[in-house]
Amino acid sequence: MSLKYPLQEVRICFVGESFVNGTGDPECLGWTGRVCVNANKKGHDITYYNLGVRRETSNELRNRWLREVSYRLPKEYDGRVVFSFGANDTTIENGKTRVDFEESIVNIQQILGEAKQLYPVLMLSTAPCGDQAQNQRIADLSQRFAVVCQELNIPYLDVFSKLINSNIWLEEAKNYDGAHPRSAGYAEFAEIVDNWDAWLNWFSLT
Repeated sequence: MSLKYPLQEVRICFVGESFVNGTGDPECLGWTGRVCVNANKKGHDITYYNLGVRRETSNELRNRWLREVSYRLPKEYDGRVVFSFGANDTTIENGKTRVDFEESIVNIQQILGEAKQLYPVLMLSTAPCGDQAQNQRIADLSQRFAVVCQELNIPYLDVFSKLINSNIWLEEAKNYDGAHPRSAGYAEFAEIVDNWDAWLNWFSLT
């Protein structure tokens, strides 16, 4: 006997790095948990999977995302995916970035090109960290990610350009570990997402 699931039930995988994971948040919610809490308060039935991995680059993410997401989003459910990554690609190690700029572009094209064939997809830029030089590299990468998303017709939210001007985000990151904020910073990130038309419109599908 096959079970019938309510149409309004939505399963969402959030895929990315430590900012998706919510690293640094003593409430263990990050921005992803907060936007799901807020959606649930509005009456949406959400099953929430956080697939953020600390220090992960787009190379590792490219290799794991489909296996992990497809396991959690069987075809009989209304499954959706939110991606946000890139900061770790821009980290300098051994005199060079962990992932070459053009390789990051190839990775996002492959990841999102495949994902959009299977699920409704949203993409968010990664957030700023405490290093000014790295933030410039993140800004450059975010701009290119926006172009890729436009070409693939995938909604893209540039949170970087908003959070780089946020005293809350930057001060919390500076005072914690130099990269990750605390609860107030993630709450600010979540508020940006909560006011994003593409996120809001997702729930008009249910």
